[in-house]
Amino acid sequence: MPPTPRLVLRNVSCMRNAQVVLRDINFSLNPGSALALTGPNGSGKTTLLRLLAGFSRPSAGVALWNSLSITDPGVFSLYKLQLNWLSLKDAIKDKWTVLDNVQIFELLEGKVGNSQKALEFVGLGRLVHDKARMLSMGQRKRVQIARLLAIDRPIWLLDEPSVALDSEGVKILEYVIKEHRKNGGIVVVATHLPIKMEDAMELRLPQRFPRRMTLVDMVH
Repeated sequence: MPPTPRLVLRNVSCMRNAQVVLRDINFSLNPGSALALTGPNGSGKTTLLRLLAGFSRPSAGVALWNSLSITDPGVFSLYKLQLNWLSLKDAIKDKWTVLDNVQIFELLEGKVGNSQKALEFVGLGRLVHDKARMLSMGQRKRVQIARLLAIDRPIWLLDEPSVALDSEGVKILEYVIKEHRKNGGIVVVATHLPIKMEDAMELRLPQRFPRRMTLVDMVH
């Protein structure tokens, strides 16, 4: 028998400000699966991630985790403990050290000992005691990747995770995604930049509004 999908969206639609952002979204993800959300700016990639994270509710359809609705309060209290969330807002405290910015998440998780190793793995080992305000944008993104490794929850929701990363940083990201999936993790990535994920499904969201005609269109 095929495995029971862990994460399912069934006929999901979402409205915001009285406008349809997502319409009739369907997919199912088994352990080890990856899904790339692509599409133009404003197509709803981040909205869909936020819905999967339980930050918002679908206006139609259902989001399921282990066949249970994630919008049910009792289910969500358990489901949120399965999630790692990486967004464009890095939640890095500039006055804290690089190590503290990872370790605080690990301590809240009730774990200890992974932060240093995670930072070394992403190439920030020599900066662990520096203040985070000294980090470049790419280094801040590596701190976020280190958090994924230190906390190590089964479902990763990643919003534009390769933005600001150099080529080496992208390779690190691709490697940790590969290893996470190998261990049965699920990865959902919203991106407009290419990220190598073997056998990943792709869901391309359509443009929500007609594109305005520009001067270039008029010339041609």
